Amino acid sequence: MNLIAKNLKYLIFFILFQATAQTEIPEVEALLAKMTLDEKIGQLNLLTPGGGIATGSVVSENVEAKIKAGQVGGLFGVSGPDKVRKAQEIALNHSRLKIPLLIGSDIIHGYKTTFPIPLGTSSSWDMELIKRMAQTAAKEATADGINWNFSPMVDISRDPRWGRIAESAGEDPFLGSAIAQAMIEGYQGNDLTNSATMMACVKHLALYGAVEAGKDYNSVDMSRTKMYNQYLPVYKAAVDAGVGTAMTSFNDIDGIPASGNKWLITDLLRKQWGFKGMVVSDYTSVNEMTAHGLGSLQDVSALAINAGLDMDMVGEGFLTTLKKSVEEGRVNEEQITNACRRVLTTKYQLGLLNDPYRYSDDDRPKKDILTEENKLLAREAAKKSFVLLKNHQRTLPLKKSAKVALIGPLANNKNNMLGTWAPTGDPQLSIPVLDGFKNIASGAITYSKGANITDDKELATLANVFGTRVEIDPSSPETLLDEALKTAKSAEVIVAVVGEASEFSGEAASRTDISLPKSQKNLLRELAKLSKPMVIVLMSGRPMTIEEENELPASILQVWHPGIEAGNAIAEVIYGEYNPSGKLTATWPRNVGQIPIYHSTKFTGRPAPKENNYQKFKSNYLDVDNSPLFPFGYGLSYTSFEYKNLRLDKKKVESDESVEVSVDVSNTGEFDGEETVQLYLRDVVRTITPPKRQLKGFKKVYLKKGETRTVQITLHADDLKFYNSELQHVAEPGNFEVFVGTDSNASLKADFELE
Repeated sequence: MNLIAKNLKYLIFFILFQATAQTEIPEVEALLAKMTLDEKIGQLNLLTPGGGIATGSVVSENVEAKIKAGQVGGLFGVSGPDKVRKAQEIALNHSRLKIPLLIGSDIIHGYKTTFPIPLGTSSSWDMELIKRMAQTAAKEATADGINWNFSPMVDISRDPRWGRIAESAGEDPFLGSAIAQAMIEGYQGNDLTNSATMMACVKHLALYGAVEAGKDYNSVDMSRTKMYNQYLPVYKAAVDAGVGTAMTSFNDIDGIPASGNKWLITDLLRKQWGFKGMVVSDYTSVNEMTAHGLGSLQDVSALAINAGLDMDMVGEGFLTTLKKSVEEGRVNEEQITNACRRVLTTKYQLGLLNDPYRYSDDDRPKKDILTEENKLLAREAAKKSFVLLKNHQRTLPLKKSAKVALIGPLANNKNNMLGTWAPTGDPQLSIPVLDGFKNIASGAITYSKGANITDDKELATLANVFGTRVEIDPSSPETLLDEALKTAKSAEVIVAVVGEASEFSGEAASRTDISLPKSQKNLLRELAKLSKPMVIVLMSGRPMTIEEENELPASILQVWHPGIEAGNAIAEVIYGEYNPSGKLTATWPRNVGQIPIYHSTKFTGRPAPKENNYQKFKSNYLDVDNSPLFPFGYGLSYTSFEYKNLRLDKKKVESDESVEVSVDVSNTGEFDGEETVQLYLRDVVRTITPPKRQLKGFKKVYLKKGETRTVQITLHADDLKFYNSELQHVAEPGNFEVFVGTDSNASLKADFELE
């Protein structure tokens, strides 16, 4: 399908979706007319019976009785056609109005076929791939009875201390918006009544990635111009893409927690952006407003419903207090009716009111889940997510005949391949790196653990909340190291697989130290002393501070947490069956003192010298360069690319005109490969201080060795706009600079004037 046809298809879907949401639906209105106040409130209650992995410490009680009483609108943590059917039967056979249930889940990066963590897949810069992954996740999840997905997570994050950066697309709103759109199109398709599609839920509204100090659930305090220009565009992009539902975040905004923030839910989301769908709280976030200091459970529940929140996840504050608040005049029943209408509309859009059992086909799991096709997609996604950070003396790719010492705590480990927030996946189905190497290599592969992920027993305990992710070997650290060195001495090449356990990142996994654990640092130091070619395969859920490791005489391949096909994907890249093409979507700091660090910073009134030579009374550090260790957009290849002849189709532009940017890109190396051409824009003078540069376009191209291609990227009129101090979305006349290249340090420059 060509691009125009695709865009038309999704435009038609969006129009129909919005029309459905705006128009009174006879089936919904008929139900509302029959409902008591108690039954309306019941639809606003989302519970978990604890059948799956809950996202918080609370598990709902007496769920069956509450369903029979009409006190439940939806469930999550329930899966399998039989279990979902039984849940629906309880609602249909025992509740007065026989309203079916929403069945939700966190399908963050795949269902049973687990893909790389989102920060990894964002590094592919491949929107069609990301859409295909979402389609596959929807197909698998719906086969198991799930119709509502708490994804995509689109929060912009510029602080790698925050554990949930692993679930995000990184630091940039332009790229994040494109990824949000691709995921929503993948989940929802163009027909939500198709039983292989599911309702998406954009989260976390809003600004959750900007929590102070990178500490989860913390406060967020920022100006409106920063919100509108840097953090809010991703949520709006999701709304514009037709996302069906939204989830509020845990943090406060302007001193009011998101789940009770009327400006956020009603004024911004509904009135400014035109969102017509349902808004659900995050796990017990309504109740948590009491801990924020906003009053009793009744107080905060009234605050939330009056703010525009529709569904209360697990906390049951709505269920237990809203009727009393209506009686006391603190809540208007119309608010509850409107919320209930949106919940029922969601069920209508999914086809549940017509066929409550549409997601209970017993034949689908074995046909649609964990198929070979799905696994191959997971392998493709993993390979395209890897970022080659360093290729010391062009060690990579390895010859398949090489005698390799595979060393490290993550080299023969299944428990950490899936990454954080993969509650529906099975780590034991993942392919460890050792198996992947043996599947491809013809030379001898010897293995030694070498070190524990960490020797810190307390940290290990904290990481093992979802199973054993960190094992501390009964052998002493010295014994493990000695065994590894013996193994390495007899090999031609050392491949060290190190990094984070999967639960060192993710929710409630904020860290002040994002370097490698001491056990692994010591292992790498000692291996480097052997003076053999060495490759570090780095596995993590965040950017790490690896300045010391970067100085070692070793190549570095960042593989994130690669998912179910981890070992096969890593081996194919290491041995050159696939040329790595990933590009970082979050800047890597030299040390934590540089955080927050991102590419679209501002100059300040005293900009530091470009050469990063310290100057007194300039905006720089005494002890470290301003520059990151690895910039946004960075990623090497086994080949090399050259950029020439940057040109614009016009030098003067009217306010409604686009600019065609062209550049010649040549593959000047010895391998075929993919390159992501990146376009950055600088607004030279404007009424509020401009960023140094902003990503405004990209295109991924495949070039055979020796091939040159002209790559064209269109700068649209809206790409020149920003939100000014009055929060008007404007483009101001003046000069603009265009930079094109392989990362955010692109130096090839052209300029134009907006008249």
